[in-house]
Amino acid sequence: MHERPRQKLIKEVTFFLVALAVIALDQISKFFVRTNMSLGQSIPEEGFFMITYATNKGGAFGIFANQAFLITIIAIAGIVTILIYVRYSPLNRMPVRIALGLLLGGTAGNLIDRLSVGRVVDFIDIGFGQYRWPTFNLADSVIVVSMIILVYFFLFKFGRDQPVQRRSG
Repeated sequence: MHERPRQKLIKEVTFFLVALAVIALDQISKFFVRTNMSLGQSIPEEGFFMITYATNKGGAFGIFANQAFLITIIAIAGIVTILIYVRYSPLNRMPVRIALGLLLGGTAGNLIDRLSVGRVVDFIDIGFGQYRWPTFNLADSVIVVSMIILVYFFLFKFGRDQPVQRRSG
């Protein structure tokens, strides 16, 4: 069963709009933090949720610290892979398109930081006392959300609505 051109266009536009919205929100939030806070400053100074200006040369949530070149190469390869997958994949479901748009936007948002300032701006700081999660940003968050959507879709939804092919004989 082939998809109508209008439906395909809506899914493609949705993918790119989601990615552009994530990039815009991510970069605006990081710009606000960079221009209005000092590195290490937290607002409020204590509590479960704080905005804390931090930077990170590693990956999401501080993994692969000081591996900026490797992470940059992986991010570029990831973006290219997402774009190729979106273009050529027969799986064109809206939840997958949205999740891939989130993934592209988050990856591109952090890549923009790496290429423009040499490190990623992080600012979301949650936890209590010594039990704090590594500081992260909006791009990191949407990357995690996109992966949850993709894993859920492929584990629980992929192929379930396809008609069962019965063998004759």
